[in-house]
Amino acid sequence: MITAVDIGTSLTKAAAFDDSGRVLVEASRHSRLEHHSDGRVEQDLDDVVSTVAAVVREVGERTGQRPRAVALTGQGDGLWLRDSAGRPVRRPISWMDGRAAPVVKRWQRDGVSRQVYDRTGNGLFPGAQGPLLAHLRDHEPESLREAAVAGYCVDSVLHVLTGEIGVDASDASVPFLDADTREYDEQALRACGLEEYRHLLPEPARPRQLFELGADGAELLGLPRGLPVTAGPFDLPACAVGGGLREFGDGLLIVGTTLACQVLTEVGKRRWQDEPSGMWLCTPEEDELLHGMPAMVGTASLDWVLELLGMEIGDLGGALETSPPGANDVSALPFLAPGGERSPFVDPRASGQLSGVRLGTSRSDVVRAVCESVAYAARHCFEAAGLDGKLVACGGGTRSHPWAQVFADVLGQPLHLPDDPGMGARGAAVTAARALGDEVDSGEWTLPLREVEPDPGVRERYEDGYRRYRETLDSMRELWRDWMG
Repeated sequence: MITAVDIGTSLTKAAAFDDSGRVLVEASRHSRLEHHSDGRVEQDLDDVVSTVAAVVREVGERTGQRPRAVALTGQGDGLWLRDSAGRPVRRPISWMDGRAAPVVKRWQRDGVSRQVYDRTGNGLFPGAQGPLLAHLRDHEPESLREAAVAGYCVDSVLHVLTGEIGVDASDASVPFLDADTREYDEQALRACGLEEYRHLLPEPARPRQLFELGADGAELLGLPRGLPVTAGPFDLPACAVGGGLREFGDGLLIVGTTLACQVLTEVGKRRWQDEPSGMWLCTPEEDELLHGMPAMVGTASLDWVLELLGMEIGDLGGALETSPPGANDVSALPFLAPGGERSPFVDPRASGQLSGVRLGTSRSDVVRAVCESVAYAARHCFEAAGLDGKLVACGGGTRSHPWAQVFADVLGQPLHLPDDPGMGARGAAVTAARALGDEVDSGEWTLPLREVEPDPGVRERYEDGYRRYRETLDSMRELWRDWMG
């Protein structure tokens, strides 16, 4: 048995997998996400670690088994500063954080973002490590002086559990890693004026590197000291592993808090866009990369509109069935994150919008408009990422068949949906099993897929809707620049 833990932005989930990939039990705990009015979004490492301990212990108690390994995955990006003992020197900063928006706008204006993108293929956004380091350098230098490691969520938890510093190459990919060579690009660091903090960036761990549970970690998890632990890849590549992406050009859509769109690509065949955005992510396979376009929008936009309208998630299906495709001419832009948008364009000024609302507009129309706008954002992302193969979809948003149908209709191709909401944990478990030397049968571990076919009867309606979405977005980006500088 392998216990896999997916440390999400606000929810930590664990699953116990047997040697054939069957889920034995699952457990989950919410963690605290602190939203501040000025756009700061932070977490508490002790709180996050406590959720990991709780779900691992629950899984062990319910199975009555001791795992062969603990496999970690979780949220990426942000800035989790800590000292050499793994203690945080300040609150971890979430990938959703917006405090570095002025840095990003300045770097876009001065050409720094372009320089970094040309070197690494990674777009710089407010919640990425580079802009956050620059913000702290200017406003909170004492935190950088006290820190020994500038890491991420997964390696911070690993540090507590094992006492070891080890960042997975997938996490380290953004923003300073050359994903082809798996080495930091020193010129990208210099372009950002951050070369003096190079010592804070841990060298990427070997693919599928095994760590050992330390004394403190053993006490926290109720497991023996020395038990193998893996840490990575982070949730986006882990979902690709768990979803069974095998062919170059295949894509994965994750409709979670974020809207993660990614395409499997061969090492050495990276492609660049006219506008810097997106990310190139290392995977456990050294000849494979993921071209990631993780938009900030996702189920968070749906949660917001449901709360605003006094509705619950159980009302979603009825709303989408009541309002027709096109939402009776109501349309939306779903950019509600404090940090604006990061894919397939970077704009810290980006904000949400509802259009076409009249006295006769229903709550269902507004809900459908937001759901369609998220699907349009996914299409925009996949066009930038180079999708030309099969599309697997997972995440909480795909549990709603009507919303999954909207995605299939807007994207114009079938969605292949695994009957398992825990693709990240599954991918982490596969990675750990291979690290232990197991011959993992990908076909056996990948659950059967059900298909959602696009409805040809609404194709023209959504082609027109997508065209209007892009036109509206282009117009609003000009207005955001005029309004907010």
